[in-house]
Formats: sequence, structure tokens, C-alpha cells
Amino acid sequence: MKKILVLIISLSILLTACSTGNEADIDNENDNIIIDENPPVDDETDDEITEPIVEDKDIFKVYNEDALKTLSALTLEEKIGQIFLVRCPVEEDLNSFLAMNPGGFILFGRDFVDKTKEEVVLNIENYQSSSKIPMIIGVDEEGGTVVRASSNPLLSNERFKSPQELYEIGGMKEIENDAILKSEFLLNLGINLNLAPVADVSINETDFINPRSFGKSAEETSEYVKTVVNAMKKSGISGTLKHFPGYGNNVDTHTGSAYDKRPYDIFLKSDFLPFIAGIETGAESILVSHNVIESMDETLPASLSKDVHDILRDELKFTGIIMTDDLSMGAIQELEGIQSPEVLAVQAGNDMLIVTDFTTSYNSLLNAVKSGEISEERLDESVLRILKWKYYMNIMK
Repeated sequence: MKKILVLIISLSILLTACSTGNEADIDNENDNIIIDENPPVDDETDDEITEPIVEDKDIFKVYNEDALKTLSALTLEEKIGQIFLVRCPVEEDLNSFLAMNPGGFILFGRDFVDKTKEEVVLNIENYQSSSKIPMIIGVDEEGGTVVRASSNPLLSNERFKSPQELYEIGGMKEIENDAILKSEFLLNLGINLNLAPVADVSINETDFINPRSFGKSAEETSEYVKTVVNAMKKSGISGTLKHFPGYGNNVDTHTGSAYDKRPYDIFLKSDFLPFIAGIETGAESILVSHNVIESMDETLPASLSKDVHDILRDELKFTGIIMTDDLSMGAIQELEGIQSPEVLAVQAGNDMLIVTDFTTSYNSLLNAVKSGEISEERLDESVLRILKWKYYMNIMK
């Protein structure tokens, strides 16, 4: 009898253990389901998660397929030309410049002076019809001290006012109305890019950049930038935020070097804010200054610094076009013992280079790609982005 009792107890314990084990297995399986729904982030899954997010933020993403087809048909020489946003040449250089297939022209005061609207329109139509690849036609029409087109009384009854003047007249509503009027004025001439607004924070009237800036705090400047970018986008013209990462109180880099010694924290709390506002509103391009920002790169101007461009791409999540300020400016020309600025600019991460001496810059970049100093893959990355921008602008179909 005792033996039978012991046997029954043993079987009971065994069955209980099996039941507990099965419950544990079920619990573990449920745990596994929960983990699968929220998988731990490793290198492989991180790539799978982040890539679609980055693509979703690409403001030109819907034009990727068309741009890839166009890119595949371009020669190396044509790709090189697309990288450059060139100061519009004098007439005797026009054919040689167009033969190098520039990505676009920037028009200055001399290109408008004493010309009627019909003459300006005809000139721009001629540039476009003579170019194998439709061009970006840009201008600096900021208002105030920088007005290339409206300074010509044959084109406009008055010069466009500065942001500070407009705000004094009628606040943000006046800013918005002006941006719409200005955009329509430029589009009617055949211009598809206004290198504006100035997103620099400056509250000191003695700063070099102050007359061109909104002249108020980072938060107020951010609201100004959002207002202008929104108005430009509604009007159908592309814009350029400048001068990243923020000009501060630095001297004029047209004539020489400027060294910004401010701590990085100042940029995070102030200078970056208007650029972030513009990026979130959908600004298509950002121009990088020639200031040396010592908290980011102690050696190279921001326009040639990979560290600065990495901040713009990786920290501020900008997916549009990054361009240099004009590489003919004094701050670049006085640099010694470096590679050619065109090579450094592309290596840093710029998509477009603003240049005056197109022939020299074109040959410098072409030789760098042919020698392997810059890979064609790196070149394609920027050219693809430029082509997508042109489809987005509706100048390529």
C-alpha cells in the first residue's frame, strides 16, 4: 500500500512539474512575441529602421526615378558641369560656359542694368534654350542692401525693402506679402531660385550681417524664416537659407578670413534655430559660409569642412541641396597649402559650388574625378540630388 502511495505522489509531482514547465514555455513564447514586436536595436535592424525614415524626409523623393534615368545618360563631363552654379558670364564667354553644361547661372546687377523686362526674359530664355540640361537661374534678391533685379527702375518701381523695414511697416503679414510679390516678380523674369532668406541671427547693429538679417532674436528670426519659406514655396520659387551655420558678428568674408570663436553651445541654442525652422518648413537649399567656426573645425572654412556638413546632414537632418558661398571670395583665395577649393568643397559634402572662374573650377574638379581623388560615386550623389531639384522645380520634365 505504501509503495502504491509513493508511486501516486511521484506521478503527481512529475505531472505538476511538466505542467509548470509548459506554462513557462508558453510565457517564454509570449515574451518572445513581445520582443519581436519591439526588437532590440542592433546594427542590422537600425539600418532597416532608419533608411525609410531618411527617405521619407527627402523633399525631392518623388522625383528620384526620373532623376536616376537622367543621371544614367550623362557623361562624366556633363556631371561635372552640373555641380556648378556659375556667375552669369559676359557675352563673349557665354558659349564656352554653356558648352560645359553648368548646373545654373547666378545673375548679378550687371545682368539687369538698363535692361527692360523683355530683354531680361529673352536673355534667360536664350540661356535655357542653348543649354542641353535645363538650368537653375538664381539671384540674390534679399531686399534692402542686396537687390540685384529690383535695383533697375526699368524692372521695378522701387527696390524691395529689407526684412527689418518690412517688419516695422506691418509685421509678419508685410513680410509674407513681400515674399509673395518678390517671388512672382522673379518668376516672371524666368528666375527660379532666390538665394534668400538670410537666416543669420544678429541683434547688434554693428554686425556686418545685421542690415541683411531680420535683426531680432533666434526665436523671432525662426518665425521670419518660416514665413518667408512658406510664401516662396506657395509661389513656386525655390529658396536658399544662408549663411550656415550662422554669421554671428564676423567680418565680411568677401575680402578676407573670419574666425568665429564662439562655443558650440551658442550655435545649438541660437544660430541653428532659424535653419532648423527653415528645414522643417521645406527649404530646398542651404548656403554655407566661409567663416572658420573653431568649435566645429579649427582649420577649414565652414564651406570646405566635412565636420560642418555632417552637422547639417546628420544633426539637422537636411536632405536638400547644400552649396558653397562663392569660391572666388577673399576668404578662400587667401588659403595656402591646401588642395584646390573645388575638391575640398565636394569632399566636404557640398552639392553645388558657386564660382566665378568656371573654366578653372570645372577643370580642377574634372581632373580630381579622373585621378580618383574624388570618386564618381560621390559625384553621382550630388548630381542626382541636383537633378531631383530640377524636376521638383518643374524645369525638367
